[in-house]
Amino acid sequence: MCEICRNEERSNGQICVVADSRDLLALERTREFSGRYHVLGGLISPMDGIGPDLLQISSLVKRVAADDVEEVILALTPSVEGDTTSLYVARLLKPFTRVSRIAYGLPVGSELEYADDVTLSRALEGRREVD
Repeated sequence: MCEICRNEERSNGQICVVADSRDLLALERTREFSGRYHVLGGLISPMDGIGPDLLQISSLVKRVAADDVEEVILALTPSVEGDTTSLYVARLLKPFTRVSRIAYGLPVGSELEYADDVTLSRALEGRREVD
């Protein structure tokens, strides 16, 4: 267990799943997440010979099943590998807890006219009501 997750002030109710420690550090810089993390050690990538058994997925399932986890947040790269891994993990965890995925969209300060079609589509799909 890493130093962040050993911190007793952090919530046990949420686990944020990331591919590697760089992603964990990027999320920590935002100071928006106060739960614990689970590092998979990569993403499912059949083309590279990386299947679920080579990642820390079974330990995540055991952790969620054993603890009182209210939500698992999937914070994986918006790519074919990230989407595949997210779907796989979500199917395994849904019997135990709520599973969500971080939103995708346009970077702050970007111009719509320069955004690619996939980014714009995901931004539209992930839209929220204005408060």
